Amino acid sequence: MSGPRKTRRIPIFKRPFKFLFNWRPFPLYELVSYVLMYASVPMLAYGIQTYNLSTIKIIILTILTLYSGFFAALIWNDITDKDIDAIVHPNRPLPNGSISSKKFFSIALVFSVMTFVFSLLINFWCFVLVITAALFVTFHNKYLKKIVKIPAYSEIFTPLQWIIVPIFGFLAISGFNFQQIALIVIFTYFADNAHDLAEGIHDIEGDLKNNVRTYATSFGEKTASKVSFGMFFISGFLGILLYIKTILSPIFLISFIILWLYMLFNSYKLVKAEKTNMKKLGEIIGRKGFDYFLMSYNLIFIDILMQLILHRFNLAF
Repeated sequence: MSGPRKTRRIPIFKRPFKFLFNWRPFPLYELVSYVLMYASVPMLAYGIQTYNLSTIKIIILTILTLYSGFFAALIWNDITDKDIDAIVHPNRPLPNGSISSKKFFSIALVFSVMTFVFSLLINFWCFVLVITAALFVTFHNKYLKKIVKIPAYSEIFTPLQWIIVPIFGFLAISGFNFQQIALIVIFTYFADNAHDLAEGIHDIEGDLKNNVRTYATSFGEKTASKVSFGMFFISGFLGILLYIKTILSPIFLISFIILWLYMLFNSYKLVKAEKTNMKKLGEIIGRKGFDYFLMSYNLIFIDILMQLILHRFNLAF
């Protein structure tokens, strides 16, 4: 007669990664898109020239830093928004009780440490940037977005978390072109905020209960949908300016314009929707808007990669 079956113990360094596979149903294309996104900015800053091992190492460390930071920020956000998620996202780990706050905190800490270490391996200024960003995200999520009385405060400042991506990319490669940085930072702000506003319409019930000031809670769902559409509209012109003012080629321009028009078409549906349908539609448009945001960066990566291949074989576009 055999004894009780022993449960295989998972090594501690593997536990955070096992958790990720059971945490949220991330689509595979999204996980891949982050890799391309985080690589795209240092590649843009470096330009169309032969890559050496040092440059490749920086790009890999940039991906590792920003990927770790993304998961850290998302987990910290789940911890601070537990009460809101209990209403609008009850299936997430903390509201449904599948993980304790203590374990969730430990996982967030692991990813935070990874972010700091990887950034320091690039250079000191990248390290300073992620420390500053971590402090801002902590105070914004934990305190500021619930106590600051400015209308729509939460959605005005939340996209500042994503502008770390372009700034970090330029700092990592030690390339400082103020015009290019300003353009991609402003594009990032508008593209990310546009989808945040749509999702804010979906989350309005939980945000109202917890006194979180979004465009929807401050000005109503209809106004939020119009502002969201306006931000998508502006982001398109900023994307075209990126093509004009950087090394991007028509590969980016043509693909981006098609993507932008598709997003505008979908965003306009939210503007014209009946109020009773806006909450559900806001969730859908918010998801499409985030895909638009990610794919815009992916197009930058694809464009530069194609140009590098042509450059390698001495071919012109």
